[in-house]
Amino acid sequence: MPHAASHPPAVSRRSLLAGGLAAGGLWATTTRAAAVDGLAQPATVISSPPRQWGPDAPISPLPDPDILVLDPGFGNLAYANANIRLAWRGGGWLEGPAWNSEGRFLLLSDTIRAVQYRYLWENGAISIFQPYSYNSNGNIFDNEGRLVSCEHGLRRVVRREHDGSCRVLADSYGGAPLNSPNDLAVHPDGSIWFTDPGYGDTIVEGHPDAPGGPANRNGVESWALDGEVVTQFGGHRRQEDHVFRVDPATGEVRAILTQKQLADPNGIAFSPDGKIVYVISAGPGPGQDGHGGDLHIHAGDVVGSELRNLRPFADMMLNGHQLIADGMRVDVFGNLWCGAGGPLGLCGVVVYNPQGRMIGRIRLPRGVSNLTFGGPKRDMLFMCAGDALFTLQVNTQGAAPS
Repeated sequence: MPHAASHPPAVSRRSLLAGGLAAGGLWATTTRAAAVDGLAQPATVISSPPRQWGPDAPISPLPDPDILVLDPGFGNLAYANANIRLAWRGGGWLEGPAWNSEGRFLLLSDTIRAVQYRYLWENGAISIFQPYSYNSNGNIFDNEGRLVSCEHGLRRVVRREHDGSCRVLADSYGGAPLNSPNDLAVHPDGSIWFTDPGYGDTIVEGHPDAPGGPANRNGVESWALDGEVVTQFGGHRRQEDHVFRVDPATGEVRAILTQKQLADPNGIAFSPDGKIVYVISAGPGPGQDGHGGDLHIHAGDVVGSELRNLRPFADMMLNGHQLIADGMRVDVFGNLWCGAGGPLGLCGVVVYNPQGRMIGRIRLPRGVSNLTFGGPKRDMLFMCAGDALFTLQVNTQGAAPS
């Protein structure tokens, strides 16, 4: 497709994608030229008036002014002929995007409304996938194409088998119920790793503890108003937070990390070869005292079924502000794409290279809770931001199957 007329004629298609110029490649070059020449500045997330979104919004210029190249390496991952797009708005709190390659659809959780949605690739239509999902959060399709979901409401991890039946993979540990499984990732060996903080142990996104439990404020919250299923099967009292591994052969649920080793685990992802696992340490959950986790991304070496050498990977600091990391995915080159909450102008998506250097940003009008790569080539970035789903064509592919 030919480039827009505003692109400098001397810039080739290859250099356009590479963005090899210092301080952000063509993105920065175009912006600086407009400022020097006194040309009109494009509307952005932080302009006044701000950028508009949706089908009636004005056409946005290219390159997209809210795609920020911080390192030349990001120029090979971004695609200068693509705009950030608002694909759908209408959820409560969207989470857990997972791409189904066979069905060519994106699965989404709405943790507040306890519904799972299906977004069709062909026409962008939204329909209900699961009319009641027990406040599901994270989702993946495993190496065999089966849907695996984290359910806040029943505090468990379940897998949908090919025959349509539902199998519980994990609902307790050490004789105590789980908290509210949050996010999960599938390892190349077929094991499922998931985080179990207490963020869903609330009235809104699941259910509180029974009176007397730490996640029931002053013991006055009615924890079972969602029905007798919660009373019978949902966890009554939260325990310590963990990162767990479900063995693909035996189904054994084993703790990989404890609360003392990594406080308040949230998002989780693997490097393309499965040798490194990334885990986010987030803020305190319901029923916890103190400041919670350090809000950083941590990395650990995967050796067999063990995690070793846990270490800091990225501090999520930007312009002196602490961003709040949530869900994340890794591309085929090992770069980490992470949803980030924070002040307007800083929130959206941040991208780190395998060495932990922030190389690019996607600026959005609100923070991103989770994201994934999808589309037939897995080169479309889907970003959940509150009640909205944003998309962006990128020049890389997701490493994970969903």
